Amino acid sequence: MDNSTKDTYNKLAYTYQNDVDKGSPYNSYYERPAMMAALPQQLKEKRVLDAGCSAGWYSSQLLHQGAEVTGIDISPEMVKAAKQRIGEEVTFLCHDLQETLPFKDDSFDVIVSSLTLHYLKDWTHTFQEFNRILKADGTFLFSVHHPFMDYTRYNCDDYFKTQYLSETWNKPNIAIDVSFYRRSMQSIVNETTQFFNLDKLIEPQPQEKMKEVKEKSYYYLMTSPHFLIVKANSK
Repeated sequence: MDNSTKDTYNKLAYTYQNDVDKGSPYNSYYERPAMMAALPQQLKEKRVLDAGCSAGWYSSQLLHQGAEVTGIDISPEMVKAAKQRIGEEVTFLCHDLQETLPFKDDSFDVIVSSLTLHYLKDWTHTFQEFNRILKADGTFLFSVHHPFMDYTRYNCDDYFKTQYLSETWNKPNIAIDVSFYRRSMQSIVNETTQFFNLDKLIEPQPQEKMKEVKEKSYYYLMTSPHFLIVKANSK
């Protein structure tokens, strides 16, 4: 990730700490339930890396399920927010996922990365590192922007080209420009299977509860997939 991503999420840390968990139906009734359902059923005493931990929501859920959790994020303000949420029960580190990871080989049973990898231009070194630190029978679970969403929303003239895009997020306490990379479906799959065995591609559907909270968004997501979840295993 570049400094713009770090700066963006430093500015978003307060919002993620105080407003996102309950204020975002896309999190509460869409991405998070699907990701949690795709995790291994037994996490007790498993070592889990929360890669791109943000303000610590996933880390707290993984801890609650009995896992030994380590969270890393490029934003020092997000790491601070995560520590304030959970305390000393989780190890949090400020680290760039594009750099060599500060962990020994075969350190983790599970790697979880929620809506983070689309901020990285190149996945090769990161996936090499994930493969190195993941145990032989380990699980790698990640979510990213759905290629359909970014391609149609931004009127891209070349679906197969990885593109750097920007949009404005209007959050409760801030409006901010956020930049990320759009990839084709085949790029996402092929880069994953270079280092891992593909288990599932999941196109999450919003929970019925979302109809009550934000009906327009529910029907939008049923016709315009927003996120893609990939579940893979060690080779």
